[in-house]
Amino acid sequence: MLEIDTPHGPAHAHPHLVDGASSVLVLGHGAGGGVGAPDLVAATATANEAGVSVYLVEQPYRVAGRKSPAPAPQLDAAWTAVCAALPTDDARLLVGGRSSGARVACRTAGAVGAAGVLCLAFPLHPPGRPEKTRLPELEGVEVPVLIIQGESDPFGMPPEAPGRTIVRLRGNHSLRSDVNGLRAAVRAFVTS
Repeated sequence: MLEIDTPHGPAHAHPHLVDGASSVLVLGHGAGGGVGAPDLVAATATANEAGVSVYLVEQPYRVAGRKSPAPAPQLDAAWTAVCAALPTDDARLLVGGRSSGARVACRTAGAVGAAGVLCLAFPLHPPGRPEKTRLPELEGVEVPVLIIQGESDPFGMPPEAPGRTIVRLRGNHSLRSDVNGLRAAVRAFVTS
């Protein structure tokens, strides 16, 4: 585990490295969860099997033991600092995350120089509040985006768009119902 200083306290990066990897995938956790979420674990294993190194990043609020997430500007600043500090050498940088972590990765993709963004269960809007859309966070990404979304996710279903691919899996926001579908989508993304 690497401890990385950020403007908002230390973050932890858990390395899952592959010798000779030409790509590195950096993944963040959801608002109330950690890096042990089943979809993050499955994505990490799949990326490693495809020859891609992975860092699972714990935001400073989680490292400090808080359950409630920090405000978006703090999450983004910490994420940007972590991505800048990771020893990625000359590898192609892919970023992403689960739920809130996917939002952070989208908002910062340009700033960290990402070649692509992997969103696991992107929360398009709060449950039952479609008018509170977060679509501008997706529309601001200028690199390819893959969103893996449960068909019955109460946080909504993002629309397809140029440069944005949606893989719909059976199930909800947890993405636990179709691990094989999740792994196939991640494999295709990291090897493209």
